[in-house]
Amino acid sequence: MCLTCGCGDEENVRVSTMDGPPHEHSSAHRHDHGHDNGPGHGHGHGHGHEQAADGHESARTEKLVLGEQILAKNDRLAEHNRGWLEQRRITAVNLMSSPGSGKTSLLERTIAELQSDREICVVEGDQETLFDAQRIKDAGARAVQVNTGAGCHLDAPMVQQAIEALAPSEGSLLFIENVGNLVCPALFDVGEQAKVVVISVTEGDDKPLKYPHMFSAADLVVINKTDLLPHVDFDLTKLAKQARSLNPDLEIIALSVRSGENLDLWYAWLHAL
Repeated sequence: MCLTCGCGDEENVRVSTMDGPPHEHSSAHRHDHGHDNGPGHGHGHGHGHEQAADGHESARTEKLVLGEQILAKNDRLAEHNRGWLEQRRITAVNLMSSPGSGKTSLLERTIAELQSDREICVVEGDQETLFDAQRIKDAGARAVQVNTGAGCHLDAPMVQQAIEALAPSEGSLLFIENVGNLVCPALFDVGEQAKVVVISVTEGDDKPLKYPHMFSAADLVVINKTDLLPHVDFDLTKLAKQARSLNPDLEIIALSVRSGENLDLWYAWLHAL
């Protein structure tokens, strides 16, 4: 998705089910643009500055158009994913956060406490390593790891392939743990039913206004590590006010995975989906 968010032109994505070697495929978006080398091309005498300006504007226009086409294609595939999941009554939740917010820890505890009621599967997105998928497997759930290489987010085609590898059962709960950053994942619909932003109190309470697209797109904000509130400078009221100035319907749950505080609110929110 290089034209939209700055990812490399060649994204070599690896999908691993933890039961065998990773499967590699290229999700690169190649665009061949033929150029007519007729009059006006290759003659730099007398009008080089005019050509440079025209060429720059043309490149910008082309980039914008291609970026829109990429997002449109992604959205079509996301709708395909969503329809496939809805037909099987599978609830898909897209978890997004910066690195270190505790979203994998939240998944581990959720799996431990809800797995007996409903199958839980996880699509793990990271640039490299199988660390998080192994943690999910150790917690008792099936997981597929998607390594995006230079890519900074999951997209609908990656998630489609991961879902095919997971084959979640009807009525299950599917978590899509996105690549850790608060920018690009917000731009790409992957077919989820709900978007959740996880933020920890150690990150500061100014994130909604710094990353408005993420909080505008979210259905729920989970504020994690509330057990550390006595030790950090974090204002829950301030964050909630800023986030709801961007998204008035946003739900917010402040909890601690470590202590278990308010985890019942998180579970109730999931049950209501």
